[in-house]
Amino acid sequence: MSAGPRKFLVVVDKTPEHRVALRFATRRAQHTQGRVTLMCAATPPDFQQWKGVEEIMRDEAHAEAEAMLHEAARLVNELSGIIPELVIPYGLTTECLAQLLKDDPAISILVLASGTGKQGPGPLVSMFGAAVQSIPVTIVPGNFSDAQIDALA
Repeated sequence: MSAGPRKFLVVVDKTPEHRVALRFATRRAQHTQGRVTLMCAATPPDFQQWKGVEEIMRDEAHAEAEAMLHEAARLVNELSGIIPELVIPYGLTTECLAQLLKDDPAISILVLASGTGKQGPGPLVSMFGAAVQSIPVTIVPGNFSDAQIDALA
């Protein structure tokens, strides 16, 4: 772990519960003089027929990830005044997350929110909740309200 301020990592994706993790991490960083890192993977397209089409789809995936990160960064800044670090790796989210945790020793806490649907806790919680990692993983119930998150953080 880094000796500097705590760095909270949040994965930004299309799930509704990522906003719970985002708010919790932002409030914790605010209360502990920490930093926030937001990661959104630009997922590769399944279609790989023609190289030109694949490149266009890759650019579109990057643009979508960038838009989601900018929206999340705006929320972090509005809630806390913190300007988050933005990371857009290319690949599958779980693989990109594992690589980022290896590459950035300053990340001290991964914040995830559990899924609220019948599908279970979500792929990231399933992947990291049971595995032993080099950093703590905080899993926030995905159905918490803003008031509950603010009281907890």
